[in-house]
Amino acid sequence: MVSKLCFNYVVRAIGRGRQNKNIKGKKMTAYMYLTLAIAFEVVATSALKASDGFTKLLPSLIVVVGYAATFYFFSIVLKTMPVGVAYAIWCGLGIVLVTVTSMILYHQVPDLPAIIGMGLILAGVCIINYFSKTIVH
Repeated sequence: MVSKLCFNYVVRAIGRGRQNKNIKGKKMTAYMYLTLAIAFEVVATSALKASDGFTKLLPSLIVVVGYAATFYFFSIVLKTMPVGVAYAIWCGLGIVLVTVTSMILYHQVPDLPAIIGMGLILAGVCIINYFSKTIVH
């Protein structure tokens, strides 16, 4: 239920957010840039484990390029969205998505308290998006 509400909100927000013209002349919203930042962060963080302490070249390159892209897109988000709100959404969704990715790639299944905690994180992200007056609507 909560995830469906969050998904619906993000879809609506993408369609009506403030527009930026920073990538090849195409209009993109702050939420689209935030989605890109989160996606690159999830890939980079997942590759960090595979890099084995930066001893494997390809995963290490993915980490460096992924985090560079993450911070680039996040810096664009900060032009139109308050840093605290953007960071809360970025971290919250990043935590959940990295956990899901690590379940799939590395078979690291969280226990019940961890799942409850992540549910509360997602609830916090939804509360910020639905009720905060400081977010880009």
